[in-house]
Order: sequence, then structure tokens, then C-alpha cells
Amino acid sequence: MKTVLITGGSRGIGAATARLAAQAGYAVGLGYRQDAAAAAGIVREIEAAGGRALAVQADVGHPDDVERLFDTVQTGLGGLHALVNNAGTLERQARVDELDAARLQRVLSTNVIGAFLCAGAAVRRLSTRHGGPGGVIVNVSSRAAVLGSGGEYVDYAASKGAVDTLTVGLAREVAAEGIRVCGVRPGLIETDIHALGGEPGRVARLAGSVPLGRGGTPDEVAQAILWLLSPQAAYVTGTTLDVSGGR
Repeated sequence: MKTVLITGGSRGIGAATARLAAQAGYAVGLGYRQDAAAAAGIVREIEAAGGRALAVQADVGHPDDVERLFDTVQTGLGGLHALVNNAGTLERQARVDELDAARLQRVLSTNVIGAFLCAGAAVRRLSTRHGGPGGVIVNVSSRAAVLGSGGEYVDYAASKGAVDTLTVGLAREVAAEGIRVCGVRPGLIETDIHALGGEPGRVARLAGSVPLGRGGTPDEVAQAILWLLSPQAAYVTGTTLDVSGGR
């Protein structure tokens, strides 16, 4: 049984990915920052269906937490074969001229520093250069990286642009070491992250701008992630897949 570690695994896209990964036969490590009850609920669901799962509290912006997360999952579930670098946050909608340094540090700590720290921790465990078995890293970005999110959260969009660059650069670094690095860019997806931005109904407001005419579901993004993790994507690396209904 292969093991996948999913950061931000207690809600939204992370939780949907955890469920699908377990159905696909993975042992699932869940990283979460705050919601222990939600993470425990996902673990119970997976175990009730006959799978294996483990939830670990960690703030991905803190190096010690990241190392503890990876070590705990690797020991508790037996090895590591894949990372879904999904943990992310945003703050209330605002213009750039309204942002302060404290907000920027919070967003970038999770979305950029956290993504880099988790990617590095995965490489140290997966890379054949380090004695690992090889594996796959899937970074969860956002269409905001391309669209910019003007008037809403340019800081979040910029942080996801950094994730896109990480995907390309890291893929080229570790391709010869048995690791594929890919990304997904979700578009307007029905998750509670929009409530963090102060507009729970944002998907409904913007659904008309989507060529397919609706928001997406976490499961639709999770299906793309599972494909990128799978042997069917064996010749795919250094690319990011838009899951956005054409927007």
C-alpha cells in the first residue's frame, strides 16, 4: 500500500482528495492546522471503509512542524510515496493599497513558505538521490495565479503564482531522481475558503463568468489530483492542470 500525505486535509479539496485517495488504495496522512474534529472525522470515514489514515496537527509555515508531520506520517503509515501540497489560506477581500505587512506575512507563510518547506521535506524522503523510492508531488495552485484577483485578494493570487513557479522549477530539479512534480489550478470551487474572504456566496456571484456555467466541486479537483498521482500520468511533470470550467 502506498502512502500519500495531504496537507490542508481536513476540509474542501484536501478532504475530498483524502477520500478518493483512500478509495484508490492509498494510506492517507492528513495534515491540518486547527480543525482537529474535522480531520478526525475524515480519518473515521476512511477507516470505516476499510482504509488506513492518520491525522497530524501542523502549521506548514513552521519548519519544525513540517518535519514532525512528515516523520509522523512516514512512521505511522509505513513510508511515503506522494505529497499533495494543498494547505492554503486567504484573508478578507481588499485592495493592494489596503494590505499591511502582517497580513502579507500570514498569507505567504502558509501559501509560499509552507509549500516550499513541504516540497523540500518530500524530496528528502522520496528522491533516489537521498535513498528514497521516488514518487509524486502535486501542488495545489489556483486560477487566481493567472487572473490576478484584482479588488479581492491579489496577495493570495501572487502566492499561488509562486506555487506555479515552484512546480516548474522543482520538476526540473528532481526529474532524474524519480520524482514527478505537477500542479492543479482550481477555479471557482464550492468550498468554505470563500467565507474566509468575507463572501461565502462568491461562487454563485461569479458562476456566469465560467464557460461551463457553474462552480466546480472539490471532488472534481480531487479526481484531477488522483490522476496526476497515478501511473496513467507517468509522462507528466512540470505542468499545471487547470480545473476551472474554462474560466
